[in-house]
Amino acid sequence: MREDGTTTALIIPCFNESERLQPESFLDVLESQPTLHFLFVDDGSTDRTWEVLEEIKAKAPKRVTALRLGQNRGKAEAIRRGVQDVFKNRRGSDQIFQFLGYWDADLSAPLMSLPLFKEIFDREPECRLVMGSRVRLLGKTITRKPLRHYLGRIFSTLASLALDLAVYDTQCGAKLFRIDQDLEEVFADPFSDPWMFDVELLARLKALWGPDTESRIIEIPLPSWEHVGGSKVRLWHGARALIGLGSIWLRRIR
Repeated sequence: MREDGTTTALIIPCFNESERLQPESFLDVLESQPTLHFLFVDDGSTDRTWEVLEEIKAKAPKRVTALRLGQNRGKAEAIRRGVQDVFKNRRGSDQIFQFLGYWDADLSAPLMSLPLFKEIFDREPECRLVMGSRVRLLGKTITRKPLRHYLGRIFSTLASLALDLAVYDTQCGAKLFRIDQDLEEVFADPFSDPWMFDVELLARLKALWGPDTESRIIEIPLPSWEHVGGSKVRLWHGARALIGLGSIWLRRIR
C-alpha cells in the first residue's frame, strides 16, 4: 500500500477532450474515494486538453499525474503508456498500487461505480480483472443510441466467439486489474488495432492463463451508463475491428 493510503491508479486516456472533460467530477471523486489516484494521458491532443489536465493536477497535485504523448497514437497506446508509467514508477518504491485500471474520459460510466469493482476483488481472491458491462436490466440506467447498442451487441457476440470466452461487453471503457507481473507482460508490446485492443487484451490474458481465464475475470453490470456525444469511434473503425476479430479467431483455431 502507498504511504499516503492510495491503492488504486486509474488511467484516463484523453484525445481532444477539452469540451467533454469534467474537472469538478474528477476532483469530487478524489474527495469521496481517498484511495484513488488519477493518471491522465494526453494522446497528442491539439485542443486545450493539456491545459485542462494541468488545472486538475494543480488542484490535487498528490493525487493526480499527467503524461503527455507527442503525437496521437490511439486509445490503446495511450493506455499502454500509462500502464508502463505506473510500473516504471513503482519499482524501487514503497508506494505501491494494488489496483490499476482505465476509464473513459467522458465519464459515461460514473466513477462512483468504482467501489463496486473493488468489492469484487475483496470477495474473490482469484479475480485479476473486473470489467464493467453495459447490460440494460430493470433497476439499471443504461442510455445508448439504438444503432450503437445493436452494432455493439453484434461485435461483442463475435468477439466472444473469436475468444471462446463467455464475455458480454468487451468494449466498455471501465476496467480494473489487480496488479501483478502478468499485467505488466500483457501491456509490454503495442496492440495491433487501437479500436479493438480490449479484445486483443483478453486474448493475451487467455494465452497466459489458459483454462483459468474465466475464473480470473468477472464482469459486473454497471448501475448506470450514459452515451456522451463527441465519440471518436466511426463505423469504418468497426469494419477494421471485424478484420482483427478474424485474425484472433484464426490464431485460436490453428
